[in-house]
Amino acid sequence: MQGLVALGNSFASFLSFWPIVYTLGATLVGVLVGCMPGLSATLCIALLTTLTIKMPPGEAILILICAYVGTIYGGSRTAILLNIPGTAANAAACLDGYALARKGQAGRAMGIATTGSVVGSLFGVVCLALLTPALGEVALSFGAFEFFWLALFGVMMSGSIAGSDPLKGWIMGLLGLFATLIGQDGIHAHDRFTFGWSELAGGVTLIPALVGAFGFCEVLTVLSEPVGKATVNAVDSVLPRIRDVLRYWRTILRSGVIGVYIGILPGVGEDMAAWSSYAAARRASREKEQFGKGSVEGLMAAETGDNASIPGGIIPALALAIPGSAPSAVLMAAMIIHGVQPGPMLMVNQPQFVYDVVAMTTLATLGMLFYGLFLVRPLLAVILIPRSYVMPVIYVLCVVGSFAIASRVFDVWLMAFVGVAMFLLRRQNYPVPPFVLGLVLGDILDKSLRRGLQISNGDLTPFFTRPVCALLFAVTLFTVLMYIPACNRAMRAGWSALGKATWGRIRA
Repeated sequence: MQGLVALGNSFASFLSFWPIVYTLGATLVGVLVGCMPGLSATLCIALLTTLTIKMPPGEAILILICAYVGTIYGGSRTAILLNIPGTAANAAACLDGYALARKGQAGRAMGIATTGSVVGSLFGVVCLALLTPALGEVALSFGAFEFFWLALFGVMMSGSIAGSDPLKGWIMGLLGLFATLIGQDGIHAHDRFTFGWSELAGGVTLIPALVGAFGFCEVLTVLSEPVGKATVNAVDSVLPRIRDVLRYWRTILRSGVIGVYIGILPGVGEDMAAWSSYAAARRASREKEQFGKGSVEGLMAAETGDNASIPGGIIPALALAIPGSAPSAVLMAAMIIHGVQPGPMLMVNQPQFVYDVVAMTTLATLGMLFYGLFLVRPLLAVILIPRSYVMPVIYVLCVVGSFAIASRVFDVWLMAFVGVAMFLLRRQNYPVPPFVLGLVLGDILDKSLRRGLQISNGDLTPFFTRPVCALLFAVTLFTVLMYIPACNRAMRAGWSALGKATWGRIRA
């Protein structure tokens, strides 16, 4: 009952003029960014974080969440009309969305995408409201030892899933961890890896580094690649058909569960949620032959899964201070900047904030529904804007935003250095999201390790003998070994032999 009262108070506080204006404006910005192929939700949140730094915390975080939701949804427009995903999360929507558009059903495809996105997001919001307080209660029993393994598990998980080469993912995650060690340590304020450079004593500032990794890097990437001229065909009615929703309700429910589950996993992200939902729908479908050729069920599954993972990724960010994806990592950093400390103590110190986030995400979903139904054709004009015109504006925002955080020219140079470094690494197929997760989780890992060693007087045994620590260590080790070819083959052979032996005993 207390939770319902708190949730009602949160909704009441946002149902006024300016919060509604911020909701519609930020969601529109997110949809516009999503409609521009090559940009991302992480870039959008990072830039808006720099622009909202002086705003009250509630309004600033409302803008960031609305932009997050809008960007993931907006990417489905280009996926359907151009066969180019606006964000990585919309890649799965290309398979059936573009096929429907070529059949003259582009409007129907966008209506399906809107329906799946709204229902998936609302399902995730319900899980956000129910699971975050419960997970926070469990996390209250965690200590420095457990949080060390949680942070390390997040980096290892993101490294193994982002990209095709897990080794490159882990390298980028460890590079992010190293970057957080630069500057004064958080316990004794000793300089580390500064090499006598006084500007580095403050460490690698999070927002300029994130803006460089996803903003300036994206500018360099887009301008280095030729882009063809986009053309948009005629669009029919975008109003969703009720029978499409009722017919595939099982697919919607399944994709919502998968999206939330994958969103909770550290570092996985919306794109994996979309592909996993799509694959699960195809396995369970009676119309498997339609997938990839214009399947309504396939498009519905992909868009439901990626949008459900947005609230799913916010759940561990709030309850454990372990973000579920790169965008939620930037969102968590923005919360910290605005004086909100995510983690187990959030439900003790600021319990109302969790319900505020639930209300914010719900308002963002309603804004997404509004634009999805009533502003389709005006938004299509954004797709025709050449990216070479947009990138200089993004670059200016990167510079201004990096400088505005602390009014230091050094932060602008840091943004540029990180952007160029990430651009060069990205050209060699090194994934950027693990670096961001390492950068955000590095501070938690560093402080948890050192506090744990102080508590145990330098003894490493509690890191392995405490029950939760032992479980997290086993899962982390299994994650690493699973992506080593020799170990993978050995484990597969072992499971196969165990299965055959078990089946033999059952038959006997």
